Amino acid sequence: MKEKVAIIGSGLGGMASAIRLKSRGYDVTVFEKNHQVGGKMGQIHTQGCRFDTGPSVFTMPELVDQLFAEAGENPDDYYRYKKLDLSCRYLYEDGTSIDAFSDPEAFAWELSKKTGEPTDNIHRFLAKSRTIYNLTADLFMFHSIHDPKALFTFRNLKALMQFGKIDAFRTMHQSNKQSFQSEQLVQLFDRYATYNGSNPYQIPATFNIISHLEHNMGVYYPEGGIYAIADAMRRLMKKMKIKIHLNQPVRKLVPEGRSIRGVVTDFGEDHFDHVISNMDVNLFYESLLPDERKLNKTRKPEKSSSALIFYWDIEKEFPALNLHNILFSEDYPREFEYLFSEKQIYSDPTVYIYISSKAVTGDAPRGGENWYVMINAPEDTGQNWSQLRREARKNIIAKINRVLGTQIQQHIGHEQVYDPPAIESHTASYHGSLYGNSSNGRFAAFNRHSNFSRKYKNLYFTGGSVHPGGGIPLVLSGARIVSEKILRHEH
Repeated sequence: MKEKVAIIGSGLGGMASAIRLKSRGYDVTVFEKNHQVGGKMGQIHTQGCRFDTGPSVFTMPELVDQLFAEAGENPDDYYRYKKLDLSCRYLYEDGTSIDAFSDPEAFAWELSKKTGEPTDNIHRFLAKSRTIYNLTADLFMFHSIHDPKALFTFRNLKALMQFGKIDAFRTMHQSNKQSFQSEQLVQLFDRYATYNGSNPYQIPATFNIISHLEHNMGVYYPEGGIYAIADAMRRLMKKMKIKIHLNQPVRKLVPEGRSIRGVVTDFGEDHFDHVISNMDVNLFYESLLPDERKLNKTRKPEKSSSALIFYWDIEKEFPALNLHNILFSEDYPREFEYLFSEKQIYSDPTVYIYISSKAVTGDAPRGGENWYVMINAPEDTGQNWSQLRREARKNIIAKINRVLGTQIQQHIGHEQVYDPPAIESHTASYHGSLYGNSSNGRFAAFNRHSNFSRKYKNLYFTGGSVHPGGGIPLVLSGARIVSEKILRHEH
């Protein structure tokens, strides 16, 4: 008889786990509280535009392709993507505009031309980020650091012997400050801390591996937008006859000794051999398996930042902008002090503008664009979000007007807004934190919640709030860790 697996949540980690296990013969059922799959990787439609709602940068597409290959399918039959020639456009208040070309040589020349930075410094930095990735990826991305059997392999022990090379004893900012002469380049590479909701002035420089993924390995974009990834996985799950129950939240779990045997929904209780949670781990312990000691332990670490996102139907085209754009704050340290110390939004925030209609015909009406306008925001600790939204919107518009030399407010049609409380409500992210715990601190990576429960032998965790972290590659890696652990029956 096939072993039965329940997966709570159909985010990227939940879907990837379902596909892997179903392809190995397990009987898989997915429970999803929302009306569509994808979790944070969602989409919304306004009167004239389509928007991706979650991640917008796609790296390491081979991790998605592997899922289809394991299911015996050709990924090209489900979705297609291409490598971007330009990963991002950076705009500064002094008028400087930097294009992050995918080709490292072209990128180095662009940075040197625009900032005066010697190209040798740029190549040296990118080589260093590649070295860190090569030393740490197998240990931190593709295996469980909480499992001694996976941790103490020859390759991982060899990597640990070279611990000094992974730059764990400096912060990202300290490393970048010592790597570059240009303050603009320091800020450009400091921003990668925000990819996991952290602070460049506190996160270890080890996380400069993120710049390796983007600048050495490349940024990709799917035909149809980022949600095309989730939709392709949905169609694969349908073909594989994986049971997906939409609009059906799990209400609680029923322990029995050292196992979870019961999964309770509004339609009753079902029994499973394995249970995988794709929920935020804090909300999991709060709502499904109340454990005050465990809950206190997961809540204690500092949470990642959240976001304040405006979805704007823009009734004009802006050739000066690309698919991905960053308008930098003039005082980066102050912006992060507001985010993590004061739990507020700085008056001059860094603004990210993602315009999928630059690549996807039909995402906006002809002559217009769809702007996903995001700033970093603190986790929700009870702030007056109505007031913060109003003030932030005013400051964002003022910044866009200064940098682009426009009056953007007259071109804004329909508007939709997501603040941290809305993010928590829609995606079950504790306090709206996008990545669970922050990575602020030398040993933060080791403190992330593990992919398995030590108390219950058939309970597992995947998604951005647990090891190895958030973002498309890390979430897919976490799903693989969980799936392989179940397949080996080691837990």
